[in-house]
Amino acid sequence: MRKKLFVGITAVVVVLLNSAVIYMANAAGTSAAASTIAAVKAAKWNPTVKLTYSSKSIIMQPTGIPNHARDAYYAVPKAGVVVPDAATANVIADPTKAQTYNFTIPTKPKYSSKVTSTSLGSIGVMISGAVLYNPFEGDGKTVAMSSNFTVTNSAGITASFVDKCAGHPTPDIGAYHYHGLPNCVTAKVDKVSKPSHIIGFALDGFPIYGDRDNKGKQITAKNLDQCNGVFSATPEFPKGIYHYVLLGTADARSSIACFHGEVDASQIQAMPPMGGGMPMPDTAAAAKKLGITEDALKAAFGTTMPPDFAAAAKKLGVTEVVLRDALGIPARP
Repeated sequence: MRKKLFVGITAVVVVLLNSAVIYMANAAGTSAAASTIAAVKAAKWNPTVKLTYSSKSIIMQPTGIPNHARDAYYAVPKAGVVVPDAATANVIADPTKAQTYNFTIPTKPKYSSKVTSTSLGSIGVMISGAVLYNPFEGDGKTVAMSSNFTVTNSAGITASFVDKCAGHPTPDIGAYHYHGLPNCVTAKVDKVSKPSHIIGFALDGFPIYGDRDNKGKQITAKNLDQCNGVFSATPEFPKGIYHYVLLGTADARSSIACFHGEVDASQIQAMPPMGGGMPMPDTAAAAKKLGITEDALKAAFGTTMPPDFAAAAKKLGVTEVVLRDALGIPARP
């Protein structure tokens, strides 16, 4: 009898503890609205990042050009190649150019027990003025940080695919972005073996940090959830907040693989092509041809990468041929 009673009490305690953890996680996303605004304002932003505040949201307009040194040359895919290696890459002068970004993130980020996978493309805004991508390259499975290489051209110029700041530009439009922990950014706000400070914000509104906890201890993947997130105290949020951590690893844990906060899918911008020379489709013109709104067209594709044309066409009530024609994308061979 005593044994059964003990087991029963233990089970109740476990349930209560689990409930407490869930409560704290949800509280992380709903109780710190004013502090979130204060933290954004206090962060050490590149002055080129335009920030516009309201009670419910913050509009972030970075130029995409970081305020740290970049490589003079980069290794980029040859035409028709999605993910290059040393045999399928060219060396070109740094093509980074200013971009037209416009992200609206909530001032009251809401934690969700249901996660949303991050797609290829911009998933966060960094204080440097550049954006953050998830860990993967254009095929959706090759990890950028584990696939780095260098190549030397006939002129003797050697270039890397990913630079020392865990970033690189797309060759077609020069969109510079990170795939991992940018030490060039943390070096501007953190001290060695001391707590990490805010280095950006994910599109769900939760902050992004480097790989040190509030006591300066190294954080590893085992300390984080599947999205590279954790609820804990930080220098900016001493009472704790759910936040993402970028790890200095050469694997799929290098960046954010999913959002644990509610995220507006319309804020996720598609990844520009890394190679092949195919321009991004004009979705506004395509929507007009199809007689629908641009939002409806984007919603049909969702955030799945690579895009599922057959599924999107079915949602829109058209054939895949008609959809591809409107977008100016050749039919599959």
